Amino acid sequence: MSRVETRLAERGLVLPAPLKIPEGMVLPFPEVNIRGDRAIISGQGPLNPDGTLSGPFGKVGIDVSVQEANHLAQMTGLAMIAGLKRALGDLDRVTGWVRVFGMVNCSPDFSQQPTVINGFSDLILDVFGPEIGRHARSAVGMASLPMQLAVEIEGEVAFKL
Repeated sequence: MSRVETRLAERGLVLPAPLKIPEGMVLPFPEVNIRGDRAIISGQGPLNPDGTLSGPFGKVGIDVSVQEANHLAQMTGLAMIAGLKRALGDLDRVTGWVRVFGMVNCSPDFSQQPTVINGFSDLILDVFGPEIGRHARSAVGMASLPMQLAVEIEGEVAFKL
């Protein structure tokens, strides 16, 4: 088991199965796009262990609490890590999280996007460590997200060839 997987297991965290694409939806792009020593991770949402989308769904601050959304951001991080494991085989190949773009489904007056996306950042820093897990990040509000997701996150990592 990799160092990262050991840390996940020690924390009782489970990587979810691949996304079970909702009926009628087509995703004509890869979950993880490998380019040289970079892996670009397509926008992900929170997944249950079986690969189904996880709620609550809707706008943060209205339908979903900030605390719930923070947890959804952590679950999204687990989905992204699972995609990296499938693409790279060994999570210890990751040499650094380069950048992260966090999107929060919220009303125009909501301003706690960074607090929501901290659920993701805290997970990455914890399981990859402060050097590899360190990343540049944006956390922005969106008028809506696909399938009424409360959180969607995309990112980029560097890895050993």
